[in-house]
Amino acid sequence: MTSTARARAVVLVSGGLDSATALAMAQAAGYQCHALAVDYGQRHDAELRAARRVADAAGVPLRVVGIDLRAIGGSALTDDIAVPEGPTEGIPVTYVPARNTILLALAMAHAEVLGAGDIFIGVNAIDYSGYPDCRPEFIRAFEVMANRATRAAVEGREMRIHTPLIEFTKAEIIRRGMALGVDYALTVSCYQADGEGRACGRCDSCRIRRAGFEAAGIDDPTPYRRD
Repeated sequence: MTSTARARAVVLVSGGLDSATALAMAQAAGYQCHALAVDYGQRHDAELRAARRVADAAGVPLRVVGIDLRAIGGSALTDDIAVPEGPTEGIPVTYVPARNTILLALAMAHAEVLGAGDIFIGVNAIDYSGYPDCRPEFIRAFEVMANRATRAAVEGREMRIHTPLIEFTKAEIIRRGMALGVDYALTVSCYQADGEGRACGRCDSCRIRRAGFEAAGIDDPTPYRRD
């Protein structure tokens, strides 16, 4: 990833570990970053507060856009479906239908308005929950679509989607973020964090995060509930 003259980039920031690292990597590559968080009706708003903390710590502007995916449901994060607290087979019920498609579309719109040609998203295809919209083939297909759908691309300003973490293990992501000064205590990854942002320690996201810190040999700063 290289850039010249402080090219602008939109970085999707969820408040979680991965997106905080992607933001740090975009800044390290020289981009003038604009963070975008999406309030899509997720189970809790702790991650949106975390997104604000991450953006503030990085010194970048944050735009929050709302779209209510609860009206569609079909996911444990947007519907009255229990969050699994153990290993699952196949695509888990925490998959949110079309979430990354919608998030990237909003980032695409924001980038076009800003005159930005680059979008960063912290998807990962190794240590993740098996979501189909985290795969490289999905990202490639969306980038093709973006360069057919926007006025900027038609006028010769193509859009690029960067996935700097796509082939990293969770431990590698954490090590890279630590090297770039990311404060992971600011982030929230839990699918069912409480109002204070404390993690359950049992959901898939918590287990992947905890294992990543263990594999990286770094103390886990995550506050866990004691229930």
